[in-house]
Amino acid sequence: MPLLQLPLSHFKALTISTPFLHGSSPTTLLTKPISSSSPPPPTFLPIIRAMRSLQGRVVCATNDKTVAVEVTRLAPHPKYKRRVRKKKKYQAHDPENRFAVGDVVQLEKCKPISKNKTFLAVPVVKRNVPKAKEVVPQDLGLPLESQQA
Repeated sequence: MPLLQLPLSHFKALTISTPFLHGSSPTTLLTKPISSSSPPPPTFLPIIRAMRSLQGRVVCATNDKTVAVEVTRLAPHPKYKRRVRKKKKYQAHDPENRFAVGDVVQLEKCKPISKNKTFLAVPVVKRNVPKAKEVVPQDLGLPLESQQA
C-alpha cells in the first residue's frame, strides 16, 4: 500500500526518537548536573604560586590608599637573546597611605579590590642596613700620658 493511502491514525502512532524535533535541548540527557564552580584541585599536586608576589619601586603615591609601583624584570630579547630590562606599572592597595615615592615595596596578590588593583603593598625589610653603632664615650676616665706630666 503506498504511503499516501495510509490512514492518518497510522502516522500518529509513530514516535520520533531524536530530542531536537521535540524542542528539548540535548543538555537534558546529561547524567551529572553542571556546576558553575571549578572542581577542587587534586591534593597530591603541589600548589602553583606563580606571580603571587613581586617587588618594585613606588613611582606615584598621590592617590588615596593607592600607590603605583614599577616592577622591573629581566627578559631575553627575542632576536639577540640578551637579557633586557622590562618595566611594568601595577596599582597596589596602600590602606594607611604610608608609602612615598622611591620606597621599595613587595606586592602581594590578593582578591581584586577594584578594576586595576589586585595587589597589596607590603614594606620590604632592607637587607644591607648597617647596625646601629654603640655610642662610646670619648672620655674613658683614664688620663693620657701627655696629661700626666
